[in-house]
Amino acid sequence: MPINITMPALSPTMEEGNLSKWLVKEGDTVKSGDVIAEIETDKATMEVEAVDEGTVAKLVVPAGTEGVKVNALIAVLAADGEDVAAAASGAGSAAPKAEAAPASKADAAPAQSAPAPAAAPAPAAATAAVSVDGNRSFSSPLARRLAKEAGIDLSAVAGSGPHGRVVKSDIEAAVAGGGAKAAAAPAPAAAPQAAAAPAAAAPKGASEEAVLKLFEPGSYELVPHDGMRKTIARRLVESKQTIPHFYVSVDCELDALMALRAQLNDAAPRKDNAPAYKLSVNDMVIKAMALALRDVPDANVSWTDNNMVKHKYADVGVAVSIPGGLITPIIRKAEQKTLSAISNEMRDLGKRAKDRKLKPEEYQGGTSSVSNMGMMGVKNFAAVVNPPHATILAVGAGEQRVVVKKGEMAIATVMTVTLSTDHRCVDGALGAELLQAFKGYIENPMGMLV
Repeated sequence: MPINITMPALSPTMEEGNLSKWLVKEGDTVKSGDVIAEIETDKATMEVEAVDEGTVAKLVVPAGTEGVKVNALIAVLAADGEDVAAAASGAGSAAPKAEAAPASKADAAPAQSAPAPAAAPAPAAATAAVSVDGNRSFSSPLARRLAKEAGIDLSAVAGSGPHGRVVKSDIEAAVAGGGAKAAAAPAPAAAPQAAAAPAAAAPKGASEEAVLKLFEPGSYELVPHDGMRKTIARRLVESKQTIPHFYVSVDCELDALMALRAQLNDAAPRKDNAPAYKLSVNDMVIKAMALALRDVPDANVSWTDNNMVKHKYADVGVAVSIPGGLITPIIRKAEQKTLSAISNEMRDLGKRAKDRKLKPEEYQGGTSSVSNMGMMGVKNFAAVVNPPHATILAVGAGEQRVVVKKGEMAIATVMTVTLSTDHRCVDGALGAELLQAFKGYIENPMGMLV
């Protein structure tokens, strides 16, 4: 029986991607785990692994194709012993049905190589499990296949993978424990899909026709929005429409921090004729923010309609500018890491972010963010909260200013930072408390070493 390979959802929010490269050709034999293609999303380029064994019967979507919808048929495998030509001939008729499976972009499911009979892929085959209350359960392709074979209801399985993703070991544990059997008719999935559709729609603005009427013909060119820019636009509209922003600013003196930074960099051991680390001011800002979140745990939260999510660790996202937009790789458990570890990890994440090589789990989630425009000479600004975060710290440039110390004027290097908060869960007083904790570490940086 032919095995359909569909466009995978490499993250819960992915709606479409570009099939940048095939790493196999028709007639090749593949086995589970083989890398078969490279998919370019709005944020990164990811490798796609085969889940099943077989022979590549047909590559339905050519390399270089843009805007391939999640769950669209991209290739067909002939199972072991199956006639390759017969499997290939059935690919054309199966393709439209495979693309039509998801009811909305928002509920496009994270599938990679989901086996399904070519003649009957219609029932949204092994995609994201949707429980009766409308919640989706994200899972790996192999976990979906094992769950289907065992008759396990994916929505009843607690995932142990990144961001709660259900993986192979979770299914095996559910089978061993007599896990919940799949419901015979998953009809309730239709309502949540329809309800989610407006959230995934592109933000609306003035019509293109109305805008172009304001300009002289020939005085402009039209540059199509790429996937990253569409995602940024959608997320910013979502943030501003749903989050009541509140802003708190404070000035921090940097002289002690700059002196300690120079001392630590001078003391760095050398490896292969290069220092083992080179701390930046931003590395120390990340650490200070993480420690402040640890010290003020009520501010290390996320808002949901039913509960306040209180995080046990400070996972700090750091805004990185890349061509066409920005991405926020995350330093996990930053409060527990040394400055040198944060510095080296940030350098690696930043490089791979610019190369679009980050994995989804490296930029999704987090509990707060830091956006530093000081290196661009920006004195101060207010950043937009990135849900599900409740806070984001906007960092301005350090500059020499006149300050008053003990009743006399003096010169100090001062940096203005502005904390944007989700006022639903971080009130002004709580935001001020978090900023004071941050300021304490910046102005007394030895506290970050103990």
